[in-house]
Amino acid sequence: MNKKVVIAGSASLQEKVQYWKKHWKDLGCEVIDYPSPIPKESFLEDYPKVHTDFFKNITKADTLFVMNEDKNDISGYLGAESFAEMCFGVAQNLLYNKNLEIILLQMPSKEVQSYEEIILWKKLGWINLYK
Repeated sequence: MNKKVVIAGSASLQEKVQYWKKHWKDLGCEVIDYPSPIPKESFLEDYPKVHTDFFKNITKADTLFVMNEDKNDISGYLGAESFAEMCFGVAQNLLYNKNLEIILLQMPSKEVQSYEEIILWKKLGWINLYK
């Protein structure tokens, strides 16, 4: 059975999204969801379903890969939404013994709001850095 992977990260970095989709597929994994831009003209209408489906797919995944690429001159940028998705994965592991592997591409810089939590979660073994 192929590992099911969900890629979290900024939808504005589509070139990186495509790179990581190919990477995981080349490793024999099935990428079941990834960041996709939502059209501006239907954003408010589409966002709830897209977001709900993304969280549902995290519950089906074996691996949550957080693609925290550099963005806005911040090394290891991690936005609020990607951090929320990580929190959701950690909560599943803690509450339901899900055993979701949560992999962060790289350590974020100290400028990232969730920096301290990332350090703590890494120490606790709740998340791992990509090797």
